[in-house]
Amino acid sequence: MKINNFLELKDFQKIIIENEKIELDESLLSRVDKSFQFLKEFSKNKVIYGVNTGFGPMAQFKISDEDTHQLQYNLIRSHSSGIGNPLPAEEVKACMLARLNTLSLGNSGVHQSVIYLLQELINRDITPLIFEHGGVGASGDLVQLAHLALVLIGEGEVFYNGERKSTKEVFETEGLEPIKVEIREGLALMNGTSVMSGIGIVNAYKANQLTDISLRLSCAINEIVQAYDDHLSAALNGTKKHYGQQKVAERMRAHLADSKLIRKREEHLYTHFQEQEKVFKEKVQEYYSLRCVPQILGPVLDTLEYTEKVLENEINSANDNPIINVEDQHVYHGG
Repeated sequence: MKINNFLELKDFQKIIIENEKIELDESLLSRVDKSFQFLKEFSKNKVIYGVNTGFGPMAQFKISDEDTHQLQYNLIRSHSSGIGNPLPAEEVKACMLARLNTLSLGNSGVHQSVIYLLQELINRDITPLIFEHGGVGASGDLVQLAHLALVLIGEGEVFYNGERKSTKEVFETEGLEPIKVEIREGLALMNGTSVMSGIGIVNAYKANQLTDISLRLSCAINEIVQAYDDHLSAALNGTKKHYGQQKVAERMRAHLADSKLIRKREEHLYTHFQEQEKVFKEKVQEYYSLRCVPQILGPVLDTLEYTEKVLENEINSANDNPIINVEDQHVYHGG
């Protein structure tokens, strides 16, 4: 798959779940290089957070020119302090892809080598060791992304062919070179939301699977009890303006289209009603849990689709500070 600008969640599925390889479009690499070259020139004789200043409350302190590169290495190493269980490989891979994509927007001023190495790690199934627990402030996934950055500079550990090994050993085996930290690679790699986004994308994929299973099982139970079909009808569900409810009902109708067990009300209670009956043999309507599946699963689908939109927006956004804007020839500080 060639990556240029916008990634959809289905693209993540192809790469993370189906192991499709990625290619970098030339326009992407050009955009990254322009951002790097601009920041390199622009940052001379200017105060730019995280380039020639300390971090957080230490931003008030100027860093000398000869120490700026070491500053980035120190940031990565000092924040690589996670604990607990390692994150699952698919979540880490999703994190790497999210980080690659957001850094490729050209708003972070990183060197092309960062993008190339992330691509190689993804394509070769080399998974950085990132721990579940650890956080610093409200600036995103600092500790988790520090462990990713640690691997990119050739340190830390990775999972490779099912084994936990030192990054150095695996890089030597695979013929990979660590990045040489330039202007702000440390901060750019760490200052973002790619781990929570990656985990969210994997969870959204699994939630979609569970929603589909729930829908199919609900259809099966409706068949088992030989339910009437009017609670699934477009006419009934169309009286509610909730998209999720309507969509679930539509999916259930499609799934049950060839069912021999689902009944039509007009063929039973509406046409074979015996006036003298005091207690009806035919069940008038199903239990709530069966006739209200669209109303139950509908909000789940609405929530899931909203979540997916948020995730898709985030992985295609710059999540960094400061933001490098080559077009404006300016560096913007914010959050």
